[in-house]
Amino acid sequence: MNDHARQPAVVLASGGLDSTVVAAVARRDGYRLFLLTIAYRQRHAVEVERAGQVAAALGASGHLILDVDLQAIGGSALTRDIPVPKNRPKAEREREIPVTYVPGRNLIFLSLAAAHAEVLGASVIYFGANVLDYSGYPDCRPEFIEAFEAVVRAGTKAGIEGRGIEVRAPLLTLTKAEIIRLGMSLDVPFHLTHSCYDPAGAVACGQCDSCLIRRKGFADVGVADPIPYMIP
Repeated sequence: MNDHARQPAVVLASGGLDSTVVAAVARRDGYRLFLLTIAYRQRHAVEVERAGQVAAALGASGHLILDVDLQAIGGSALTRDIPVPKNRPKAEREREIPVTYVPGRNLIFLSLAAAHAEVLGASVIYFGANVLDYSGYPDCRPEFIEAFEAVVRAGTKAGIEGRGIEVRAPLLTLTKAEIIRLGMSLDVPFHLTHSCYDPAGAVACGQCDSCLIRRKGFADVGVADPIPYMIP
C-alpha cells in the first residue's frame, strides 16, 4: 500500500483535461481525493458540471464547488463579453499574455484550496499548472508556486505550526501530448473533460487557444479526441 494511503489531498479541479490528469496522478500517488471546483461566472461554466462527473468517475472522497464572482471584477474574455481569440498561430499565442488571462485567478483558487486543505488536515494541493502549452500566464510558473507556498507557511495556522501545505504541479513542464499519454496510462476519462473557452452549450468551438492546444496534443499522440467540436 502506498505510504500516502488514506491521507487527503485537495485537487483543484476545473473539469478540464489537465486538472483531470492531475487528479488521476493524486489517486495514483495513493491520496484520498478532495476535489475543489470554483464556479467563478466563467463563460465556459459547463466545466463545473464536468468536474462533478470527473469526481464521480475517479471515486473522489469529496467534491466542493465554491461560488466566486470574478465576473464582477472582469478584465478577461472568460468573465466579460470580450471576444475569445480564435485560430491564433502558435507564435502569436507565445508573444503576449492573452485576454483569456483572468486576473488573480490562480492566486485566489490556491488560497481557497489552502483553506480547504487546512480544514481537511491535508498537507498537499494538486494543481494543473503548465508552463509549456499556455500563453505565458504568470500564475502558471514555478516562481509563482514557490512564492505561494512561502505565503502559506507564513500566513496559515498549518504553516506556523510547521505543517506546511505543498503545492504539487506534476504537469508543469510536460507537453500536451505528454499529458495525454500520462492520462491514458492512468485511465483518465477524457470523454468527460471540457477544455474550450467559448463553447456552444457543451460543444467545444475547436478554434480557441485551448481547443487548438488540446487538438494538437491528441494529434501528436495519434489518438482521437473523444469530445465533439463545432469545427471538425
